[in-house]
Amino acid sequence: MALMTVDPSSEILRLRTTVRDLLALSTIPESWVGREPPTIAADLADLLIGSLRLDFAFVRLRDPTGCQAVEVTRGNSWKAFPEWLQEHLAVFGQISRKEIVTKVGGVEESCCGIVIPIGVNSERGLVAAASDRPDFPNQIDQQLLSVAANNAATAFQNAFLINELRNTQEALRANEQELRRARDELEIKVAERTAELRRSERELRDVVDTIPAIVWSTLPDGSNTYVNKRFVEYSGSSAEQMAGSGWKALIHPDDREQHAGKWMEAIATGKPLENEVRSRRSDGQYRWQLDRGVPLRDGDGKIVKWYGVTTDIEDRKRAEDKIREQETELRQMLDLAPQQVAVFGPGGERLYANRVALDYIGLSLEEWRQTSGGFLRPSSFIHPDDSERVKACGDRALASGSAYEVELRLRKHDGSYRWFLSRYNPVHDDKGQIMRWYVAGTDIEDRKRAEERLQQENVALREEIDKASMFEEIVGASPALKAVLSRISKVAPSDSTVLITGETGTGKELVARAIHRRSNRASRPFVSVNFAAIPRDLIASELFGHEKGAFTGATQQRLGRFELANGGTLFLDEVGELPAETQIALLRVLQEHEFERVGGTRPIRADVRAIAATNRDLQAAISAGSFRGDLFYRLNVFPIEMPSLRERQGDIPLLVEYFIERYARKAGKNIKRVNKKTLQLLQSYPWPGNIRELQNVIERSVILCETEIFSIDESWLPKQPSLTEPKNQMELPRSLLAQEKEMIEAALKESRGRIFGPEGAAAKLGIPRSTLESKIRSLKINKNRFRAIPET
Repeated sequence: MALMTVDPSSEILRLRTTVRDLLALSTIPESWVGREPPTIAADLADLLIGSLRLDFAFVRLRDPTGCQAVEVTRGNSWKAFPEWLQEHLAVFGQISRKEIVTKVGGVEESCCGIVIPIGVNSERGLVAAASDRPDFPNQIDQQLLSVAANNAATAFQNAFLINELRNTQEALRANEQELRRARDELEIKVAERTAELRRSERELRDVVDTIPAIVWSTLPDGSNTYVNKRFVEYSGSSAEQMAGSGWKALIHPDDREQHAGKWMEAIATGKPLENEVRSRRSDGQYRWQLDRGVPLRDGDGKIVKWYGVTTDIEDRKRAEDKIREQETELRQMLDLAPQQVAVFGPGGERLYANRVALDYIGLSLEEWRQTSGGFLRPSSFIHPDDSERVKACGDRALASGSAYEVELRLRKHDGSYRWFLSRYNPVHDDKGQIMRWYVAGTDIEDRKRAEERLQQENVALREEIDKASMFEEIVGASPALKAVLSRISKVAPSDSTVLITGETGTGKELVARAIHRRSNRASRPFVSVNFAAIPRDLIASELFGHEKGAFTGATQQRLGRFELANGGTLFLDEVGELPAETQIALLRVLQEHEFERVGGTRPIRADVRAIAATNRDLQAAISAGSFRGDLFYRLNVFPIEMPSLRERQGDIPLLVEYFIERYARKAGKNIKRVNKKTLQLLQSYPWPGNIRELQNVIERSVILCETEIFSIDESWLPKQPSLTEPKNQMELPRSLLAQEKEMIEAALKESRGRIFGPEGAAAKLGIPRSTLESKIRSLKINKNRFRAIPET
């Protein structure tokens, strides 16, 4: 084999080229300063292709973090090596060491390649090159590729770092601007807030200096650090003089020790201070002040300061002293009042009792408060027989919240009981809830004993009257009278309305009283009203009562006869004299059992039994239009007609004996018998005035009688003609009757139909009213027609 001869000139040329390329590669990093990473990779690939005369070049560069990679490929005339490289990278993902690939591909494309990693396991990238030169890659090629790859990786990293630095600088610059802007805004806000705080501080100081109270602050040990303007004005001392413990000089000597003790106790315990103390004013006068102080604590609960307010309470203290004096005076008045006074809570709790009450039961106030029971519950002081009644009253009062009174017996300290009238009055708040019960007990023992004596006397008197009255003073045994007494006995137990008719003086009121006393209402009142004796304008007021101011002269409220007779019997005497307007009101009461006072609007229930009486012919009055028919039928439920004395002549001897005994006993005379002639005279007389006329004659004769034999003067009984009419009217000649009728009508015309009274027809004729009424009926005179005649 022959040795090859090397041309020295070509070798020198190749070396020069290599040196040039090395010099070019050494200057490349300077030209890549500030270039973008893709540009660096592209320049490196182009430089390798041109400098080393490569057929293929591949450059991959990574940033220091390994996250960003740039790949550039140049040349593609030889396909086998790029395919090998792609397969290798696809399988392994990286090149861990330098590899030289020779004779890859067919004969026609036979070529050599090299892969040089940058960094450990190509963490910074890699460079791959291929050439068909036979000596590729020689030592110089490898050296050039390694230098170029490392310089490119360094430039790539520097470019990346420079970009990062630039980005960081720009971000810092932006952050600096943002911080500067935020700082400017913060300085503006701080300035505004500072100005606001200063303004608020000035306003707060003005408020603290203006409010009508002394404001102060101290350190935790109690030494003064601040007083407001009001304190300086009040005390006449400066704030510097009040610093520390200078405030103590203003405290009243009598209060100084006590106030200092309170203040030290508050400092030691940390509890708020509240104390009333007298402090000296600038004029030397001491006034009462209310001192209040509260501690200010930090986050750990430690006291850092005390703040307080001192308020003038001089007026309040004076008012309290005044109230205390008044309370003492009132308590003395209650203790000296001749009544037992007690105060209970809303549920009956014992709160107060005056001295009279405590002395009566023999206990102190505290002992009385601790005893069981109250006004709502029976206590040991109340008589056992009264306990249930008192409890029932208390329960009703608690439910209704209204005042009430009750009579009860209370035990004295010596064990005796006395009657008291206790009045319970509640006091309500603005919501209507009971706050207190005030009780006043009045001793009524003497009154109760007097009532018991009076009741016993009444019972005894009633028994005596019943024994001596022979059927309620109705004396007689004639058949006519017995029939009346039988009807009285039958109607008395019922509540039926009774109408009693008959001549005047026949004893209609006695019959009414007899009915009442034998009825279930005997224990209730019997009230009588005579309509003939009452002015027409006052009849309604007399019956139903009137309210204050209902008419001229009504200066106060007045109860009517219906209210006075409630539960009992009302006797309506001379009911035929009722005016038409009052008849309507009376009819309504009898039908509805309720009425209204004159001038009033509140209906009043009427539980009254009515008994009416009249000597008039009501049927004729109905026909004449002077009496209502419906009222007549309402009154005429049970009629009783009283017989005249002429119809019961057999009762005259009994009546004579009865009246003689009564008036002789009153006159203190002893009359043993009646003169026979006198008795015959009395029995023969027609007695137009009936029993009342007989009674008057007997009374007059007893007064004049001087012996034990009763007699009368015959001249007292004028001669009377015999009676022929059914109604026992006296017969007169026709001329006398006509003349009498004419005289009566003239008197009625002059008196405008009025019978009684100074201006009545009876007074003008000089005869009794009852006689005139009898004559009007017998002569069939309509007196009502004269009432419509106007005065001339």
